[in-house]
Amino acid sequence: VQLQASGGGLVQAGGSLRLSCAASGRTLSNYAMGWFRQAPGKEREFVAAIRWSGGITLYADYADSVKGRFTISRDNAKNTVDLQMNSLKAEDTAVYYCAAGDGSAYKRGYAYWGQGTLVTVSS
Repeated sequence: VQLQASGGGLVQAGGSLRLSCAASGRTLSNYAMGWFRQAPGKEREFVAAIRWSGGITLYADYADSVKGRFTISRDNAKNTVDLQMNSLKAEDTAVYYCAAGDGSAYKRGYAYWGQGTLVTVSS
């Protein structure tokens, strides 16, 4: 499966962005999906994950740093997974990656990765 992340950009602190991850090659219904991010000089870290079955979301999981501000969702018709980011902070600045895999918080659980989209939050 090929993944394409989009929607990044420059936003002021307190603002919002919506990232989208589009899949080609295979339907996302076969995978759980996650979003990770990597800030300059830091390790790639877990942001959010979503798992579903039979068209129903089973769970959505979030890193503590984004709980209450970010929402992960899936659009069956478009075969995309989105990440709505609200109340953005300067520390959210990073390259954001979507990935297809087991829906865990661990990079090793994901076999497919998108190319990343840059989010810059100005303070």
